[in-house]
Amino acid sequence: MQEDIGSGDVTSDIITNRKIVAKIITRQVCVIAGVRFAKEIFAMSGCKVKILRKDGTYAKPNQGIMEISGPARSILRCERTALNLLSRMSGIATATNELVKIVKSTSPKTDVYSTRKTAPGLRFFDKEAVMIGGGKKHRVTLSDMIMIKDNHIAAEGSIIELIRLAKKKSNTFEVEVDTQSDAIMAASLGVPIIMLDNFTPQRILSTIFALRKLGLRDKVRLEASGGINTKNIRKFAKTKVDMISIGSITNSAKAIDFSLEV
Repeated sequence: MQEDIGSGDVTSDIITNRKIVAKIITRQVCVIAGVRFAKEIFAMSGCKVKILRKDGTYAKPNQGIMEISGPARSILRCERTALNLLSRMSGIATATNELVKIVKSTSPKTDVYSTRKTAPGLRFFDKEAVMIGGGKKHRVTLSDMIMIKDNHIAAEGSIIELIRLAKKKSNTFEVEVDTQSDAIMAASLGVPIIMLDNFTPQRILSTIFALRKLGLRDKVRLEASGGINTKNIRKFAKTKVDMISIGSITNSAKAIDFSLEV
């Protein structure tokens, strides 16, 4: 709100501060996300809000999402911040939901995860939107879980040493690999979660076959990541990996068009 208002809403200050009623409507089919946060934005300015469509529900074009009543200046001061949050969160939830439906219809036990590819300052809301759309958050901050990635390995010089250190710190951690041999090595060293980075579905199937042959498949959770989208996600789901992580649902999701009408 402070970002938008600056030192004051000079336009709203010139109108009569009469009591008005406004409604937020959606212009597109979408999964609604962010209404409880939009409600708080208006409530902070002394407005009353009636939620018409809850988070996680589907909405059709021109359907009412919430009704706001209160001083005109307060409602208009909050308008853009509330709409921005609703637009972004609903876009993320809608994109997530589309992918989740594809994955679950192919492999019910496979989950769709977000990444840390979020808008600076908006990660909490981006991750909440993923959850509302049916996905999972993965790490929200770097403190949530040890995840050894390629640059950690390059910096340290030894994936084996990093795995040893991680095991001393926690029972739950993840290691990113880019070859089948590294995946097998990590699994044999007791890594609980392995990210198969930029593996094709064929390479994933080959790796799973090798792990199963060694009796290691059921001892590890496998995550597919890299270049996954609506066009190819079904192929990845068919491999029966445990997790599919997708950065585009938070860094490239198209915002939903909402409007506030007095």
